[in-house]
Formats: sequence, C-alpha cells, structure tokens
Amino acid sequence: MIPYLLITLLTFCMMEGVTWLTHRFIMHGFLWYLHEDHHKKGTGFFEKNDWFFVIFAIPSWLCIMLGSMNQVYWVVAIGAGIALYGFAYFLVHEIIIHQRFKLFTRSNSKYIKAIRWAHKMHHKHIGKEEGESFGMLMVAKKYWDKIRRDESIQNNPQ
Repeated sequence: MIPYLLITLLTFCMMEGVTWLTHRFIMHGFLWYLHEDHHKKGTGFFEKNDWFFVIFAIPSWLCIMLGSMNQVYWVVAIGAGIALYGFAYFLVHEIIIHQRFKLFTRSNSKYIKAIRWAHKMHHKHIGKEEGESFGMLMVAKKYWDKIRRDESIQNNPQ
C-alpha cells in the first residue's frame, strides 16, 4: 500500500512540471486557439480553455480504468496522482485565482497572494508568444519577494 501512495504523491509532484511544459509549449503553442479565450475573456461562464480539463482527465481515467481492469495497481496510482493534481488545479486556478466560484475570496495567506500575483503576471500577456509563470502550484521567488515587499510597506508606512 505504501509504495502506491508514494507513486501517487510522486506523480502529483511531477504533474507540476508536466503542467508547466504543457502550458508553455502546447497551450501557448499549437493549441492556442483553445487557450486564447482564457487570456482574452469573453462573455459567458465557460471557455474553450475548459476543454483542457477533459484533455488532462483522459490519461488519469485510462490509468485508473486499465490499471484496475488488469490489476496493475502502480498504474492506478499514477492515474490517482494525475487526478489529485487535477483537483488541486481546479481548486487553485478556478476557485482561488479566477474565482469562478465565489469561495475563498479573501485570504491573508502569503502563498495565495503570491500565486495570485504570479498568475496575474501570466495574464498580463494577451498573446501566445510572450509569457511568464506557466506553472500552477509552485511560485517563483520573485513573486514571493513582491508579496513580502508589499507587506513590509503595508506594515511600515513612511
């Protein structure tokens, strides 16, 4: 049981790299037509970009289903890690950052402030060529530093 949990956690962690690469080279590359409306917000609740939820769910579903059918549980664990990352992505990206569902709208968490700022910097680029901050859960040092500076100014007004 422990090895399967470790495989699930390792897969979850590796998904941050997969997400960065996919976001940078696929979503801002040949599948830009699906991702573009996420940067140039239109009317309506749904975006073409939401299809990436389905695209990323397919490998998870296949790993869980085929691994279960063939009793290859390390494959099920990989599928579970992908699914857990998908849930974390939904929570962070859709609820905390974009607030498509009005939950957790106010937070004093430095992590949430840093991740929101990093994503804001990603969205300042409306074209596919230029960009920054393509990951989701890991925040680069420069965004943490910005949050610390903001809090320092707020706590020590001159």
